[in-house]
Amino acid sequence: MSDLIHLDREKRLVDWLASGGLRPTRQRLALAALLVGDGEDRHVTAEGLYAAAAGTAEKVSLATVYNTLRAFCDAGLMNEVVVDGSRSYFDTRLDDHPHFYWEDSGRLTDAPANQLRIAELPAAPEGATITRVDVVIRLRKA
Repeated sequence: MSDLIHLDREKRLVDWLASGGLRPTRQRLALAALLVGDGEDRHVTAEGLYAAAAGTAEKVSLATVYNTLRAFCDAGLMNEVVVDGSRSYFDTRLDDHPHFYWEDSGRLTDAPANQLRIAELPAAPEGATITRVDVVIRLRKA
């Protein structure tokens, strides 16, 4: 039974990569397993994913983690959420939703989308199209 579960999980990962037009290399499969293998949404930094990958059989460099996360974003499999100029998180949840950034701990979590109201956005400059609006609400413990 364990082999069937493993094969099913592997097929889901291969299908996830294929949905973005990506080949299922060993390293992509290993990182995909950490990101979406259990079906839960995640917000990860490249460094956090690198640390998690260090505990697996498939060793990857930090540069490979960065390149793979960029490929996943470019393929539309996840989104990058820039918190400030030096910190980015990679979000496996693709629908439009806001985030809480917890300044004290450096965590990024989903905020309730049903409580956010954006009445109007400024018009995009000529020759440009708005592709996405990121809402990051910064929090600090009181």
